[in-house]
Amino acid sequence: MDREFLIDLFADFGPVTIRKMFSGYGISADGVNFALSLRAGLFFRADEVTIPNFEAEGSKPFQYSTHAKTVLVNSYWELPARLFDDSEELAQWARAALAAAQRAKVKKRPKAKKVAKKAAGKPAKKAVKKTVRRVGKATRPP
Repeated sequence: MDREFLIDLFADFGPVTIRKMFSGYGISADGVNFALSLRAGLFFRADEVTIPNFEAEGSKPFQYSTHAKTVLVNSYWELPARLFDDSEELAQWARAALAAAQRAKVKKRPKAKKVAKKAAGKPAKKAVKKTVRRVGKATRPP
């Protein structure tokens, strides 16, 4: 799927941002990535609320193979093929996928807090090292 096709596909949903990603595109709205367009198809973000809808349509979660194993990505599910011909219903599924992505974002711990904790711990460690170095230099005979 090319960029223009995706823009047309999501016209009833509203404006989307489409960025190059892996072998395709990441699709986002309001700064939240909710869909992937890859060689294997179009995949929407899913969670415990929306997965039953995908299962009812016979869809499968995204998966890829490595040299050692096949990895199943249960957070993205293939969009049912019939929705490519029904832009209004596709927009409903896209809204549900965006909601699932927003719920997942809320569940995650904000990255800024992790960085702040790490940064807060580092100066104390450096100060201790500097003190040890200074003491070591001061106690050496000339």
